[in-house]
Amino acid sequence: MTARGSDPARGSGEGDGNRSPLRAAWRAARGPNGRALLEADERLFFRQILSTPCLEAVVGAEGPWLLTADGTRLLDFHGNSVHQLGHGHPRVLAAIARALAELPFCPRRFTNPYAVRLAERLVAAMPGGIGAWKCLFAPSGSVAIGIALKLARLATGRYGTLAFWDSFHGAGLDAASVGGEPLFRDRLGPLLPGARHLPPPVRGRCRFGCRDPEHGNCLAFLDETLARAPEIGALVAEPVRWTTVGLPPPGYWRAVREICDRRGALLIFDEIPASPARTGTLFLFEQMDAVPDVLVLGKGLGGGAWPLAAVLARAELDRFPDTAIGHYTHEKSPAGAAAALAALDVVAEEGLCGRARNLGARMVERLAELRARLPFVREIRAIGAMVGVELGPADGRPATALAERTLYAALRRGLSFKIGGGRVVTLCPPLTIASELLERALSILAEALLEASGDAAPPDPDRDSEVVR
Repeated sequence: MTARGSDPARGSGEGDGNRSPLRAAWRAARGPNGRALLEADERLFFRQILSTPCLEAVVGAEGPWLLTADGTRLLDFHGNSVHQLGHGHPRVLAAIARALAELPFCPRRFTNPYAVRLAERLVAAMPGGIGAWKCLFAPSGSVAIGIALKLARLATGRYGTLAFWDSFHGAGLDAASVGGEPLFRDRLGPLLPGARHLPPPVRGRCRFGCRDPEHGNCLAFLDETLARAPEIGALVAEPVRWTTVGLPPPGYWRAVREICDRRGALLIFDEIPASPARTGTLFLFEQMDAVPDVLVLGKGLGGGAWPLAAVLARAELDRFPDTAIGHYTHEKSPAGAAAALAALDVVAEEGLCGRARNLGARMVERLAELRARLPFVREIRAIGAMVGVELGPADGRPATALAERTLYAALRRGLSFKIGGGRVVTLCPPLTIASELLERALSILAEALLEASGDAAPPDPDRDSEVVR
């Protein structure tokens, strides 16, 4: 039985599928080097939706580019949301090399200057700064969500959670229990007890018919749910639904903050794909008029080169010294902390928060021009340099088919991005991308949309593909 929103062929809310005829045709058209690696990958790794069988074999990554095994370069507007600085930023790589040479590993019972400096840097950036917040590090975002859940249980004495359908908080069993993405929950049997879900807050599309975001039915329902379920100790949420760029109604999180305070539940924000800097501020919550009790970071925190996540929580929650909340082998990775410190330096010195706002504004401007010409471009949503282009049906083709055709038409021209929710083209460029390459990517997208809708011919590979040997 397939859960709501799940389509094994086309994927799910979290990304485009890998078992459709278009994916098979794309793989079959790869060159000999790419096919060899793809076939070996499929023989050796467990097959799973959204990843294996893989889309392409990559042998290099630099700045905004991915280099495939067959010599084709792709502009990476996906990057699993880790590439705020582009791929292989020299400052990050140099910092990692220095840390590996000096201190390749720090045993768990010890500390090290890299981890301490990073903790100081992150805590100081939070409202109230050092003294008001404390942190823990983890080797992945999913693990960090688990830490946040443990902390919420300890702090409130309650085991239940409230989250939103279609949300994604990680692939671990605890994170998948809290998340609302069907592909990560189906056929697993009992998940964590007490995990409840609500329809997501999406601006202009409230499923409860809200008109006033301050006093709408969705907020009343959330309040009533917390009141009727005293076992719920935390609301876990992406401030913006990342993979579809689902923006909340104005004032929503401020009102939720008040409800959580009234009902004694912690507010946990999952900013793993959003921060640092992607949305135009260092942390996304700075734009939501609500400060969480717990903030979870990951992905781009490691500069796109080292897996690292962090849990930042109000200091008054640090009252369980006889309990292991994190306690992971690579918790205070010197190289990971060095990568994050270098990444934060680059964000500050190169003004990447402002750059994110400027990139997003230019993308919206160009896409608005495109929407005026293409009626099936239904909506454009953006926050900083994260942009979602929602498609509708065209010429008898459903939106999901149109989105998938657009993806492969763009790949043939040298642009990679993600399809969210089956119909949303999500664009996530490096914040360091040159302006001319941003314009090139937007032109490719326009051509791909025209081709997918049947209004343009496929590209001539000898003319449009950029190949380096």
